Amino acid sequence: MDHRKEELEKKRAKLAELRRQREERKRVTMQAHDQPPAASSKASSQDIDDLVDSLVGDRVRAPASPLSAGTGTGTPGMSREASGMGRDRSISVATSAGTQLGSPVSRAMTPGGTMASAISGSSFGPRALPEFKTCDFVIFDFPPKEKVVYNKEVQTADGGSMPDASSLLTEEEIERRVKELREADERARAAKDEERTRREAEARAKESEVKRLTDEQRASILGSSDFVAFVDQKSRVMERALDEDYDFMVDYTLCATHEAEDSVGEKMKLALSFHDDKVSRNRSVMDLAWSNRFPELVVAAYNRNPMAPNEPDGIVAVWNTHLRERPEFVFHAPSDVLRVSFSDFNPNIVVGGAYSGQILLWDTRAKAQPVLKTPLTAGGHTHPIYSLKVVGSTNAHQLISASTDGLVCSWQLDMLAQPQEIIELTHPAHLRTDEVSVTCMDFADNETTAFIVGTAEGAAYQVNRYDRAGSKAGLNGFDSYRAHTAPVNSLSFHPPIASDFADLFLTTSSDWTTRLWRARPAAKPASTVPSDIRPLHVFDAFEDYVYDARWSPVHPAVFASADGTGRLALWNLNQDMELPVQSITSGRALNKLAWDRPGRRIAAGGADGVVSIYDAGDLSVSRPEDHALFARTIGELGA
Repeated sequence: MDHRKEELEKKRAKLAELRRQREERKRVTMQAHDQPPAASSKASSQDIDDLVDSLVGDRVRAPASPLSAGTGTGTPGMSREASGMGRDRSISVATSAGTQLGSPVSRAMTPGGTMASAISGSSFGPRALPEFKTCDFVIFDFPPKEKVVYNKEVQTADGGSMPDASSLLTEEEIERRVKELREADERARAAKDEERTRREAEARAKESEVKRLTDEQRASILGSSDFVAFVDQKSRVMERALDEDYDFMVDYTLCATHEAEDSVGEKMKLALSFHDDKVSRNRSVMDLAWSNRFPELVVAAYNRNPMAPNEPDGIVAVWNTHLRERPEFVFHAPSDVLRVSFSDFNPNIVVGGAYSGQILLWDTRAKAQPVLKTPLTAGGHTHPIYSLKVVGSTNAHQLISASTDGLVCSWQLDMLAQPQEIIELTHPAHLRTDEVSVTCMDFADNETTAFIVGTAEGAAYQVNRYDRAGSKAGLNGFDSYRAHTAPVNSLSFHPPIASDFADLFLTTSSDWTTRLWRARPAAKPASTVPSDIRPLHVFDAFEDYVYDARWSPVHPAVFASADGTGRLALWNLNQDMELPVQSITSGRALNKLAWDRPGRRIAAGGADGVVSIYDAGDLSVSRPEDHALFARTIGELGA
């Protein structure tokens, strides 16, 4: 390192010397320009002429011959200048020579500054003298560009001197220093890992930290409609998943020791019940219906709650057998809902008839309010609607409604502004009014143009929607099913199990009886004189009003009945015609019944707003001989 500093100091001194020399030369040059000339141009010319005369004599002044004059040449003077550091010198030398053709001329410059000319050969004539001039020259001495060359001495320290033996490290010292370096690296690495672990722990703690909401934020979230809908939907899904009727403690190793249970002899039993204070408190079940598409759904219609005037007057609740604590859907109505049903051709549509005379249509994909409803005008019903039925096919179906004002209307489900058809039911034999107050209605299987209606007078009549041979559209007053002494509460045709029983139907009445009828063929011409059709059988083993009776959809001889005492009775006409084979009493009046499509369960709606689901037991299974046995029983009744 010291050697390199010495080299740099030498270079700096050399550069300073070069600058000094350049300044000195510049100063000398400036002084030479400022000094006056030593003699005038005239004196200089005179000296030259004297020198020439002494050398060439009078021959110079002789007249020149034309030849010599034409060929004479002048040789300019030469000047030489020698210079040194810090000084300059000017020397002017004048020479002249005249030549003739063929005469040699030799000139020589002596060291003392005299010029000698030797002329040999023949003589020549006079020649012209040249004219000499003086010139001043200034010579500058520029130092050459320094070439920098790097060598070992410049780049490295002097390698000639060997280090002292005392300055060398011992092996133990080297190992100690290496160990210290390793320990320092390990400490730095451990500190770095510790810092990274601490940061990761802080990040995890920050992520797992529970964010506390303020009271305003909590109230805003809990009150938002999106949050309520999300919780309601997801909680229903969880409740359905948890409602799994499966014995997870079953021991399959013991199955060989137990015989399979026979379904024959099983009794009817209560499976589950639906009740929600928010929906059915202080309300009565007015109607029930199962979904044909989703066998676990049952819809119930409720009347108004007299203790809650601010609640909707009518409620329709869709219950799910896998969701027991609350309904799947809840719909509102501006009036008591007396009849309700799922559409057979659109499982999302629920149709209801109200006490105000309106027909209401709800969609499970929409909100609680009806998506369509009929107007409160004279163009439709103005009295309570107790009967609804969707008839037709998938591409051409209509809704038929009947009310106590004596009108039967036909509607398109997508257009409830006005009815497509209106049939006014009148009977001239009535004492006070011609109108027929319809309380129930039903169509036979595969029949869309004729149906039977039950009336408040206790009679049932056939109604034709269109004119046909032998009968006109409207009420057929001459053929009446007159046997009840009180209003007819329900009317139910036999399900399409077999075509032999399609004309059988049941009626229930407030006269504590249920009657079995065979309908007059619709294609048969109407009677021209009044005639009363007698029932096939009367079931009178009741102690109160009989509100409903429904045929089993799988067993041809089984039907269920519900009465005011709260008794649900199952009748098997193949076994007993006078008493039910099974019955369960709930202690509250039962208003409506509905069988599910497989025929295994019965839904019963009570006056206390509870919907109960019963397992039918062994009567839910039809044996091969039941059909023939029931046909023989009906043949004996009609004989």
